[in-house]
Amino acid sequence: MNSAAYVGRFAPSPTGPLHLGSLVAAVASWLDARAAGGRWLVRMEDLDRPRCEPGAADIILRQLEAYGLHWDGAVLVQSQRDEAYAEALATLQKLGAVYPCACTRSQLAQASRNHEDEIVYPGACRNGLPAGAIARAWRVRVPDVDTRFHDRIHGDLQQNLAHEVGDFIVRRADGLFAYQLAVVVDDAFQDIIHVVRGADLLWNTPRQIYLQTLLGLPMPVYAHVPLITNAAGQKLSKQTLAPALPGTGRSAVLAQALAALGHPPVAELAGATPAEQLAWAAAHWKIENVPIQPMVANPVQAPDNLP
Repeated sequence: MNSAAYVGRFAPSPTGPLHLGSLVAAVASWLDARAAGGRWLVRMEDLDRPRCEPGAADIILRQLEAYGLHWDGAVLVQSQRDEAYAEALATLQKLGAVYPCACTRSQLAQASRNHEDEIVYPGACRNGLPAGAIARAWRVRVPDVDTRFHDRIHGDLQQNLAHEVGDFIVRRADGLFAYQLAVVVDDAFQDIIHVVRGADLLWNTPRQIYLQTLLGLPMPVYAHVPLITNAAGQKLSKQTLAPALPGTGRSAVLAQALAALGHPPVAELAGATPAEQLAWAAAHWKIENVPIQPMVANPVQAPDNLP
């Protein structure tokens, strides 16, 4: 692969320290970039200000460094990019591709849900706000057509946005820009060509492709790596009380992450440092070896002090 044609990124949300699941996503994107001789960027997706924890972004960066995942260039911070998102929304408004919505969560509580347990928007405000209603959010009007895309791990996929998602939000009722809009604007701004991320974001991809089409932005190549779950089958997250990455025993934790990606370290790497493990993995990286199925995490000891 031409290294000049590869720019990847890791884009954590600073709602807390990294855990094993987020490490797997970071390692996958880092390895894919380094194996291609490409660049690997870091972006802090702190759009949802109320959910972000003070100091979490700095902790995440120190964790990445401690696990040998060094990035290129400056870290992009989404909370500093509202002007760019507003410009993109204005473009969508000029195209007539978005409309104001007055619906509340309670009003949509009885709407149908898709296989991701997301509400499929029923189009209540699609043809205009109800009498006396006040606009709260902005939604994209989606077509009744199949969006097809190729994932390097999951293969050829398709989704009908109208039937499986409905018109989705690009600016929230609280005034914050939605993830779907911000991510396509920032991927284009950073010249991202390859997106390697967790499989929980797999079915966000058709929404992002549709926005890229509307805004005339390039579409990256996508790959979605397996999730890491707890013993109950729940995705590791802050909500499921996933422990932060430990500050000691990093080589063992990294070995577990590599195993989840179908690249368990060879016996000769016993006792190797994270940097040595990553160098070996980059030299042997084959994305076709990455499994689709989630992996159950072994218990990770909570650190006394974060790295």
